[in-house]
Amino acid sequence: MPHLNYHHLSYFRMVARTGNLTRAAQQLNVSQSALSTQIRQLEEQLGQALFDRQGRRLVITEAGRIALGYAETIHASGSELLSTFRGGMLQVRQVLRIGAVATLSRNFQESFVEPLLGRGDVTLVLQSGSLPEMLARLAAHSLDLVLSNQRVHADSLHHGQCRRIARQQVSLVGQPRSSAAAPFRFPDDLQGLNLILPSPQSELRAAFDLLCEQHKLRVTALAEVDDMAMVRVLARASAAPAVVPTVVVRDELRDGSLQEYCRLPNLWENFFAIHLKRQYPHPLIEGLFARSDSDLLAI
Repeated sequence: MPHLNYHHLSYFRMVARTGNLTRAAQQLNVSQSALSTQIRQLEEQLGQALFDRQGRRLVITEAGRIALGYAETIHASGSELLSTFRGGMLQVRQVLRIGAVATLSRNFQESFVEPLLGRGDVTLVLQSGSLPEMLARLAAHSLDLVLSNQRVHADSLHHGQCRRIARQQVSLVGQPRSSAAAPFRFPDDLQGLNLILPSPQSELRAAFDLLCEQHKLRVTALAEVDDMAMVRVLARASAAPAVVPTVVVRDELRDGSLQEYCRLPNLWENFFAIHLKRQYPHPLIEGLFARSDSDLLAI
């Protein structure tokens, strides 16, 4: 079996990192035609297309993502070899790229990646944005996984899977009530309140509106917010209670600056992980999934 050419891998790594043949050629100080030839030779040797050529853009394929992982490891091993003989050591690291919907609870995101924090052999790349933006990056293999509080149906995912990894009952949370106050009664004490509510476009808001309709409740929206981080800020700053899963405000509940008044019946926030079905699954992902709701939500 012919040996892999180290330069081929090095050139491929640079093209994959820049996503542009011209920029990669400039950084490598080689001609664009020579670089293109090197990439084509590597593809022929591997028997796989490493990039989809979309006009002037190069979009890495799944095979390219696998090859890039090996190229990064080989590059790190070369650097480690040099470092070893210069009196130091470098550690080979795995890279996991996770995208999250910008409105998703930061506390949930922290709990999800917590097992990897502090590991010397793992580099986390965390990105956030809209769900369509994150799904586009996932389809282009620039992300390994997307976290969302919105379900994505299989027919809208190309070779993808959306799995619910946790859920939490939604609560009414607000400033601490007087110790002399009677326990909060649902639904009676909810009547007529000013509330911090989820955005009207969210599934959670639709479920809350249905709950109010069923119990003939009239409430006023003091604020309608789609960003859970902002819900957390407003709940701390305002006298108005918030309709929110407690993972969002778990630190405030622990330190007593906020209080859970009641859990709202039949109202749940779901947390989903979206990933592509791959012949070579990322080795770190299944371990992150193999945890209970209480671990992910830090209940």
